[in-house]
Amino acid sequence: MPALVYGRVGRRIAYYRRLRRITQQQLADAACVALGTIRKIERGERGASDATLEAIAAALGVDPTQLRTDRGPAHTPVHDALPVLSAVIAAYDVPDEGPAPVAGQLRTRSRIVRLEHAQAVCWRRPVWPQFEYLDTPDARYAAAQTRHGLGGILHSLKDVRWVNQPMRDAAADYKPRQLAVAQRLGLTIPATLVTNSFDDAREFIASHGQVIHKTLCWTPYERDGIGLTSWAEPVTADELDESIAVTPHLFQAIVDKTADLRVLVVGEQVFAVRIESGLLDWRRDYSALSYSVVDLPCQVHKQLLAFLDHFGLVWGSFDLAVGRDGEPYFLELNPNGQWGWLQQATGLPMATAFADLLAEGSTRR
Repeated sequence: MPALVYGRVGRRIAYYRRLRRITQQQLADAACVALGTIRKIERGERGASDATLEAIAAALGVDPTQLRTDRGPAHTPVHDALPVLSAVIAAYDVPDEGPAPVAGQLRTRSRIVRLEHAQAVCWRRPVWPQFEYLDTPDARYAAAQTRHGLGGILHSLKDVRWVNQPMRDAAADYKPRQLAVAQRLGLTIPATLVTNSFDDAREFIASHGQVIHKTLCWTPYERDGIGLTSWAEPVTADELDESIAVTPHLFQAIVDKTADLRVLVVGEQVFAVRIESGLLDWRRDYSALSYSVVDLPCQVHKQLLAFLDHFGLVWGSFDLAVGRDGEPYFLELNPNGQWGWLQQATGLPMATAFADLLAEGSTRR
């Protein structure tokens, strides 16, 4: 089902749910569907199978047809399920001024963009079509062709400003590499061990006392509808067993902190927000957070700009912890992190900074 259709189905479900004055949790319970699934469907991030849609409709007391939009039959052409892209690579002699640019159109239902006129590309967690109306082998094939066709054309554009370039996002998303780069730039990092050795992990915990376990990469991970991807959690040597050998784990000494910092860097603009929570991992309870806008030490300001420059990124969300000695400890970069709630809480002009960066066009990096 195309992302556009996902959104329409999700909006209809949300409309009837609110009309019935029930919560997402109550709808999930009534339909025997995971809460996370309801949330993603309503946000337009995933589609719903016929069985799921019928269960939701029954829970809402409506006919399933009231929730459905037109869904393409198995013979629907692939181009009906994604923005129509028509791009041609010029195949004539190279002129004196150099190779001809990529030319063509990116066409959606609402607008047309000439590729040769594109100056900036904002890459913000795109949801690729899943082609649920196709058989599994056909859907897998169509999805791969879409990613490499549309994605490949966008990647071929020359001198556009990427915000951010997805391949560079991916390269910057490895936490061990982030910590190594941060340390080389002079930022303070907590003692960290990445290992699948039972003995080494126990020795690290014994040496540092208070230690947390963090995921190396956030991964959708559910069992029976219950999310299993954990927050940063304290861990003791007694909790470990030989099953640690299955995969690498990240262990990190706990920072004796007074607060956290979320720092959004957009181009050359740096927005630093101090987060007071009293929590080891402030993401656990947003209702417990209080915010204040702060200025970073000049050296840290420069180090974070240098960090993004190292990876060829133009923006990123940094997490730091403020130690009791006032020292900021680098924890991690989220190269595609959330920031909207901070703008709402602080009034900082974050969206304006992104708009300015895109409007500049051309490339510096």
